[in-house]
Amino acid sequence: MRPGEVNKQFEALQQRIAQDFESEAPDLKVFLFLIGVQELGQGPQKFSKRQKEELMHIANCRLFSELGFYELEGLDQDGWPHWKLVKPVPAYTLLEQELVLKSLIVTYFDNQ
Repeated sequence: MRPGEVNKQFEALQQRIAQDFESEAPDLKVFLFLIGVQELGQGPQKFSKRQKEELMHIANCRLFSELGFYELEGLDQDGWPHWKLVKPVPAYTLLEQELVLKSLIVTYFDNQ
């Protein structure tokens, strides 16, 4: 997918989510947090700063698993998913990383 198309689809998703939640258009971090909460599967709750960072990591792993970089190992005793790196993630530039994440986020929400 071309960068212009990715950005257009991501902006449409931002607007859809903003309307659903009656809020501002979410940025990448908000999407990663939402995906992390969804993947955790324990519903909305208060999270510590560390847990929020872990949720964003879960989201990154889940998204990059679609490209074959991560594989779900299982859940820990608290029900948090753990992923293992199965092949190195390419050294994307910041712009490339942003475009890949946007594309994966759009696909994730389209499949929900």
